[in-house]
Amino acid sequence: NTMAIGVAVGDSPVGPFKDAIGKPLYDGSWDYIDPTVYIDDDGRAYLYWGNPNIYYAELNEDMISLKGEVGKLEQTVESFGAPNPEKRAKGVKYKDTYTEGPWLHKREGKYYLLYAAGGVPEHIAYSMSDGPLGPWKYMGEIMPLQDTGSFTNHCGVIDYKGNSYFFYHTGKLPGGGGFGRSAAVEQFKYNADGTFPIINATREGVLPVGTLNPYERVEAETIAFSEGVKSEPNAKTGIYISEIHNGDYIKVREVDFGNKSPKRFTATVASALRGGTLEVRTDSISGPLMAELTIPSTGGWECWKTLQADMLKPVTGIQDIYFVFKGRKGCKLFNFDWYKFNR
Repeated sequence: NTMAIGVAVGDSPVGPFKDAIGKPLYDGSWDYIDPTVYIDDDGRAYLYWGNPNIYYAELNEDMISLKGEVGKLEQTVESFGAPNPEKRAKGVKYKDTYTEGPWLHKREGKYYLLYAAGGVPEHIAYSMSDGPLGPWKYMGEIMPLQDTGSFTNHCGVIDYKGNSYFFYHTGKLPGGGGFGRSAAVEQFKYNADGTFPIINATREGVLPVGTLNPYERVEAETIAFSEGVKSEPNAKTGIYISEIHNGDYIKVREVDFGNKSPKRFTATVASALRGGTLEVRTDSISGPLMAELTIPSTGGWECWKTLQADMLKPVTGIQDIYFVFKGRKGCKLFNFDWYKFNR
């Protein structure tokens, strides 16, 4: 009869995970949601959470217990655009209001607390500080309210290979909405003074930072874009692609085939039913057909079989490729674990 913060552990960032302590890490209030963790340069770890209040605590080195007392930030117009919820005056229009979904990170000695703001529907705003616990200064919006297909919007930020990326969520995929959200990402550059620029949602995605080698084993969950499919974990197999139905597809960008075309396509798949067909195409889901793999029943959804198909069309250079799945309409066709091309 309340919300709680739980903690799970795993040997990999993608799991499998298990409950670490057999009880909530912290519970007792309906606004205990949306936890985020930041580990500072000195190794100290901080936990933030809450809607519509902002709670914080330090984690012990074991990362599964709290160090000291839980605190609640004092929201003010200066720190978050509006005072704490119980102090807000009815009918007053404030600069902004913290709602939920905090994200804490650090860059060049400055701390950033990003969060969903404005109530419902939500936009993304942020505050900055010289320390992980404040005092905070409200800085403004990052992603203004716009058509994301969802009434909520939560975010995260990372730097990778010299680039900065802003993650958020949308309801734009088929079947999506406010309670059916998907992750999206935009590349951005901080302003010269370290503040955020305005970031808008797009369909283009981010620029590539490298190429993919198709002559080594590539996990099927290496995806630039997809429709219909899902991923599942297995302790023995690892992550694989499931829920493949007729018409679903996976797009993989920047595949470097070099100056000599491969001769064969190899994939590891599994099917408990009659299987289907895996088409490998370039340019689009209806583009030139490079290879076509006929997949039979393998005896089970995790009874894996490695199959090969000859290339139907030579391909060289850097290409975007599409795995297009075909078969009996309405039923699950097969699972897809990994693939490679063979010279």
